[in-house]
Amino acid sequence: MKAEEILNEALRVVRAGGTILYPTDTVWGLGCDATHAEAVRRIFEIKQREDSKSLVLLASDLDMVARYVKEIPSIAIDLVEVNDAPMTIIYPGAVCSETGDKWHLAANVVAGDGSVGIRIPLMEWCRQLVFKLGRPIVSTSANVSGEPTPQRFSEIPQEIKDAVDFVVPPSVDTASTGRASQILKLGLRGEIEIIRK
Repeated sequence: MKAEEILNEALRVVRAGGTILYPTDTVWGLGCDATHAEAVRRIFEIKQREDSKSLVLLASDLDMVARYVKEIPSIAIDLVEVNDAPMTIIYPGAVCSETGDKWHLAANVVAGDGSVGIRIPLMEWCRQLVFKLGRPIVSTSANVSGEPTPQRFSEIPQEIKDAVDFVVPPSVDTASTGRASQILKLGLRGEIEIIRK
């Protein structure tokens, strides 16, 4: 399959409420439509992870982020503009609902305090996928909860590969670093908490 065909197939699966295994600018991830509560539930099931834990999302740009959080702290704009490495920002006040719809995040992607972690990927393939979907996608490491995070496609457990609806071929993996992103938690008054450097 050509890169565009792979992108279109991943998009078709995600739009239909399915799950994918795909490369990101950090590590290989499990993904789905972040507004689709049942698809998100499947991600937790595949990872064998408690659904009380929040998930990181990918957005194509700050305009998309703005549709799914009540307010973007001004410092976030500066951070995104100068960012040259994978960076996840935890925003306060996610816009969500229990059932989810394209205008609200599914409640099961949001942390107990109402915050949500969102990254604008540096990898063009990921940005295109999210942009074409028109809403955020889940991006959580492709491992069973508590097990080591795979650094390469070859390290992903077969049970994970078998559990998703579509596996993006490793040939698309042109920019995954194999390292997790930096995580910053922002407050509305300019507070910054470094969760992971």
